[in-house]
Amino acid sequence: MSAPVDNLQARLLDASETLTELMAPAITLATMLRHRRVAAWLRWELEGYAPEASLPGYRDDVRGQIVARSPQYGWIPAPVDRYQLAQFGRLSLYDSVAALEQVCMSRRRGNHHRVALQPSELKELQQKINLNAELAINLNRDTFCDIVRIIRGTLYLWTQALADAGLTGDHNSFKPEEQERASRLDQPDQFWREAMVSFQKLPIPTVREAGFLERMFGRVG
Repeated sequence: MSAPVDNLQARLLDASETLTELMAPAITLATMLRHRRVAAWLRWELEGYAPEASLPGYRDDVRGQIVARSPQYGWIPAPVDRYQLAQFGRLSLYDSVAALEQVCMSRRRGNHHRVALQPSELKELQQKINLNAELAINLNRDTFCDIVRIIRGTLYLWTQALADAGLTGDHNSFKPEEQERASRLDQPDQFWREAMVSFQKLPIPTVREAGFLERMFGRVG
């Protein structure tokens, strides 16, 4: 592999490259460096998290709006108060990067993605608001796009730290001393926490919208 750190960072800055496409080379680089924690985090992101997994902060307690399905008007805001919204209008997102990215690409700016409430929560909320309609949570497209950019920003910060440690240039493998020098950077939690704060200031691209033909034929993600 030629210049794996440089190549990955360049691709992270390229708006034509989806994050999904960059996961495999990122895992390969983490494996070359023996960054087991980074590699494990990347695999969770690539495949999706197990229901019992502890989620990173950017995937946990994601907040949206509760909507109700009206026979006359379709999906409309549900008659909930702020306490009910705080209790029921939040989600943990276990989906793979590809699924998150597809939500971004298949919707226009300002659109929403609707997520069904769990059956037990649906029944409880219906009773609380005395409404028998179907209920769901609306999440703004930007919510998904921000998560994708945080993950991409995490990888950018990691590659930048590797570059600062002198690990740029051509490498088919890394020497033990280079792996040792990089061992302190096997800290995905550190990088994603930093990315949560700074992703909007990082030089990473926003998630593009799919074109008309891509949306029509499903060629997104």
